[in-house]
Amino acid sequence: MSSEVATSSASQLVQDLRARTISSTELLDVYLERHRELGQTLNAVVTIDEDGARAAANAADAQLATEIDGEHPPLLGLPMTIKDALATAGMRSTGGAVELADHVPDVDAEVVNRVRSAGAVIFGKTNLPRWSGDVQAYNEIFGTTNNPWDLDCGPGGSSGGASAAVAAGLTGADIGTDIGGSVRLPAHFAGVCGHKPTFGIVPQLGYISHPTYPRSEPDVNVIGPIARTVDDLELVFDVIAGPRADQAPAWRLELPPARSDDPTAMRVAMHLDDAHVPVSSEVGDALHAAAAALAASGVTLSDAWPDDLAFSDVEEIGLPLISAATSPGRSEADFAELQSIVLDPAGHPPSLQMRAKASAMFHRDWLLAIERRDENRAKWARFFEHHDVLLAPVAMVAAFPHVHEGHLYSRRLDVDGVERSYHQLIMWTSQFGYVGLPSTVVPIGLTPRGVPVGIQVVGPHHGDRTTLAFARHIEQVLGGYQVPPIAR
Repeated sequence: MSSEVATSSASQLVQDLRARTISSTELLDVYLERHRELGQTLNAVVTIDEDGARAAANAADAQLATEIDGEHPPLLGLPMTIKDALATAGMRSTGGAVELADHVPDVDAEVVNRVRSAGAVIFGKTNLPRWSGDVQAYNEIFGTTNNPWDLDCGPGGSSGGASAAVAAGLTGADIGTDIGGSVRLPAHFAGVCGHKPTFGIVPQLGYISHPTYPRSEPDVNVIGPIARTVDDLELVFDVIAGPRADQAPAWRLELPPARSDDPTAMRVAMHLDDAHVPVSSEVGDALHAAAAALAASGVTLSDAWPDDLAFSDVEEIGLPLISAATSPGRSEADFAELQSIVLDPAGHPPSLQMRAKASAMFHRDWLLAIERRDENRAKWARFFEHHDVLLAPVAMVAAFPHVHEGHLYSRRLDVDGVERSYHQLIMWTSQFGYVGLPSTVVPIGLTPRGVPVGIQVVGPHHGDRTTLAFARHIEQVLGGYQVPPIAR
């Protein structure tokens, strides 16, 4: 029963808490026990505040008992974890960086404050790479997180501790960050659901991306939920979305509803492979099988991509903007090395030259890149006048073995016997992230070697309800989240 409860959807757990068939303290005990059983094997939850969580759970139980007929906060009593890139008051919050190894904030990140106010019981922090800068989850403080489907592989990154914890039933839900795919990639690699909101609709204050983080909101990055079902994503998303507290007097967020109440009536485009970043055979097979199942469910799909948009723009515009946005996390020594590459690029691979130029670019160059991004945003807006959602891969491969040497722009990865640049892992996610589009990832099945594959459901600007609605249909058709064998 412990496994069944632990891997239930957050939405079901909230209902059970309101019906008082389980208490918040009992549910917290379930997750703490799961951590004791699987924590050392997975290394997903790296900091736990049991005393603080018990106090919050007791308070939630008292509120649930005394307000039987009242309107409860949406997450009341739900134990959950938070990616260690988000400041959590009174709890160690490191960003995965040794510079902040002992950092305990006095103030919550705004999204953390929102889930607390909604009644969530925050009991732990989940692992990540240094400054959220990798497609894996490991750092010098906490070590390596393993994928619950294959311990020799990573669960993705940067929100890899979150995806592993959610997949293995170590938490009710988690909140991650995503600048190059850091919610969507780990959802794909670990077989869970993730939502990257439209840029700008979830406050980022308290995102630990560099040592002097407290009052900044980086470009491109978003904060979004990781959970076991699409309903769970929307449950948490509705809590964290909305204007910053200091902007709330001036505006409100009212997202449009899904474009159709019937997902089979939606105009569904798909672009399941591209010669610029071809997917592996096992990922391609899973994507095409999912498309066939959706067609059999009554969905009409068409192969489509904006006619006037080059896929390669993600490398020429998107990745440089992401590198520029993450550059405050570079140490002085790293930045000096990148500047030296700009002055003498000979002998360095093009991807590393790009990273160097982007980190050290003049403000004029950044503004010109922003102009090109806005042109591409307009192209996507025109595309979504004729389509409701676009289905696309999340990454070119499924879960791959741990690799810690080098970094995002220096490593190589074997894809069907061909050596490819590791940074291509983020190109299917960055393609939609740098232009600010919403994207929901949902599992579509397992590869022959038994690791998960997810699919991206991308929508128009502020089309979050539409991507969530169609992802929910995919979940219903294909089964969605499965419990990894290690967690059963």
